[in-house]
Amino acid sequence: MGALDALVKALLPTSRAVDAANAWIGKLLSWLILAAVVVSATNASVRKIFDTSSNSWLELQWVLFSVVFLLCAPWTLLANEHIRIDIVSNLLPKKLRDGIDVVGHAFFLLPLTIVMIVTGAPFFFKSISINEQSVNAGGLPQWPGKSLVLIGFGLLFLQAISELIKRIAVMRELIPDPYLAHHHPLEAEIEQLVEAIEKR
Repeated sequence: MGALDALVKALLPTSRAVDAANAWIGKLLSWLILAAVVVSATNASVRKIFDTSSNSWLELQWVLFSVVFLLCAPWTLLANEHIRIDIVSNLLPKKLRDGIDVVGHAFFLLPLTIVMIVTGAPFFFKSISINEQSVNAGGLPQWPGKSLVLIGFGLLFLQAISELIKRIAVMRELIPDPYLAHHHPLEAEIEQLVEAIEKR
């Protein structure tokens, strides 16, 4: 076993811990989609029925959406559900796809997360230092929403490192490909339909 293989094997437990944490966070916070729908529906109903509205409720919708979008992104990456051109990707040999993933994570995703963390930190700390409030009357404080950029990209940075470790481990044949064990929900539904048709 080479030095690279030993290093990757030593990092795999860290990768599993990051995966577990981001999966737990993603599954928990995904329920905020329901909360955002309830808040949005309630706000719209109150506005139509009572001809009144609240900027805090309106801004709460935005914050809830931001939480789901930013803090569930690492879980999306973990589940291999991020946007890619699957039609082109599936035509390529597996080794080439793995290589593209490694290059993409190392030279595009990781630098992006670092830039967002470095630029997002002063953005957040300045906001919290002045206890920045909404420019709208009765709105919410601004610093909790601005913290989501820092937290979200911090978690995405960790998940990108985890994905890089796993992809290198797969290429070095140290672990089985975790993506091969996952079935896309649409693929699973199509398989069930085909089975149902064949039974008739």
